[in-house]
Amino acid sequence: MAIIQFREALNQAMCEEMDRDPNVFLMGEEVAQYQGAYKVSQGMLQRFGEKRVIDTPITEAGFAGLGIGAAMVGLRPIIEMMTWNFGILAFDQIFNNAAKIRYMSGGQFKVPMVVRGPSGAAHALGAQHSQSIESMVAHVPGLIVIAPSTPADGKGLLKSAIRDDNTVIFMESEMMYGQKGEVPEEEYVIPIGVGDIKRIGKDVTIVAWSKMLHVVLTAADELMKEGIEAEVIDPRTIRPLDEGLILSSVKKTNHCVVVEEAWPFASVGKEVAHRVYSKAFDYLDAPIEHVNGEDVPMPYATNLEKLMLPNVSKVVAAVKKSLNRL
Repeated sequence: MAIIQFREALNQAMCEEMDRDPNVFLMGEEVAQYQGAYKVSQGMLQRFGEKRVIDTPITEAGFAGLGIGAAMVGLRPIIEMMTWNFGILAFDQIFNNAAKIRYMSGGQFKVPMVVRGPSGAAHALGAQHSQSIESMVAHVPGLIVIAPSTPADGKGLLKSAIRDDNTVIFMESEMMYGQKGEVPEEEYVIPIGVGDIKRIGKDVTIVAWSKMLHVVLTAADELMKEGIEAEVIDPRTIRPLDEGLILSSVKKTNHCVVVEEAWPFASVGKEVAHRVYSKAFDYLDAPIEHVNGEDVPMPYATNLEKLMLPNVSKVVAAVKKSLNRL
């Protein structure tokens, strides 16, 4: 298998789907002439031309609305948000139109659109550019929400998202675009709603997604030095959630820790915990532990930003607390 960057895997997914289906096109800020703010669309303008790789004004609500209209008449737009922090401006279009038109029209219209871009903190971007908003979009019926963690998962899931007849919110991470991983060279897709066991273990189940998965895998290595075998579950899709995979792991390990970058109140992690408590309570030997970002706006200062975010030591401490090994 080829070893490529996360951004290259996403680029391959879009190019392959645009080759396969002439109705697929890419639209967003700086996706064409500048070849993407994070170079995810590198070379696509030259390959597909200006009618299929389209630069937009700085109007997130405007081009999200254009995408919805295009999808309703049979096209399959990929809308890139330079960051999901800017994508908040398009929530009216996404929540009130993209998510509801298929239902409100009785199935006469569908909105097969992917809205993708980075979510969460990078480095020293401040309070308005560092938000993890997956719980906001996952709250809305009619939207699919995906948050991949590896180049291979990113490519396979983006291809599935582009082919899906519903609106898909695709959450990436600025910090992951340069990460490398093995990606199959042959054609493949990954089904939406199917999670993955990234590490097998017997003592505790740790659930994490997007770039937090890599924090957790490092923590699992540290825990192994003390004889603690963590099973790491990557949901990959936030909505619909592969609760069966999570529950089966918890029933085996009898302990659960959820790790996410987002704020703790009403988070996706709280939904995961609710489902485990509701359907596997009798299997738990201890309360579920949460590792979240701190419940404050993101500081600009790098030392304070580091304190705000989940890290390996916080994950290790949460696991030991769950296992009563502090």
